[in-house]
Amino acid sequence: MKGHEPTHAIRTVAVVVAHPDDEILWAGGLLLLHPEWSVVVAALCRGGDADRAPRFHRAMARLGARGRIGDLDDGPEQTPQEPARVEALVQALLPGRDFDLILTHAPEGEYSRHLRHEETSRAVTSLLVSGALRCRALWTFAYEDGGGAHLPRARLEASLFVPLPDPVWEEKSAIITGIYGFRPTSWEARATPREEAFQKHGPPFLTASQPSVESTQP
Repeated sequence: MKGHEPTHAIRTVAVVVAHPDDEILWAGGLLLLHPEWSVVVAALCRGGDADRAPRFHRAMARLGARGRIGDLDDGPEQTPQEPARVEALVQALLPGRDFDLILTHAPEGEYSRHLRHEETSRAVTSLLVSGALRCRALWTFAYEDGGGAHLPRARLEASLFVPLPDPVWEEKSAIITGIYGFRPTSWEARATPREEAFQKHGPPFLTASQPSVESTQP
């Protein structure tokens, strides 16, 4: 694992994603590796989807996490959403404002392209800057697809690179195909990364009373 973190300093984790399945695609292995974490997942879209929403809650049970799901517009047109609306939804879905670690989308998303991923990232950053959310560390998903030339891959230059052991990879894949119900030949199943990567961010979002995870002694 490149960029090893003193993860014993992490207890409370918020995962803020655009869609139910993003938490598994981009961070499922990391979450499975840390059952000691108290995790809440906030998915902004598909709360009214009679198929996807129940699957999300089953995935949360498999992770041992709490999950809440919103119903932000997710039509194929990707109509831009008002930033204030996205931020308000994030706050409404999270059960508090203070976390040791927040995981969310990168500003540019993970592939070319999905506007909701980008809007979710901007909302989390804005809430952190304003102090409406607080954390000791922010890790954004770090993947790229070569401008659409290939399936998303973990960025080798990311500050945290996590190759998944076989049992963890198999469990992650089983959630995507068995719980979320994607066929093995689907884009989602083929795109599920075997290596996960995260870009770590710290001090700009911290208050004096919140030492960063990086500053915590192992």
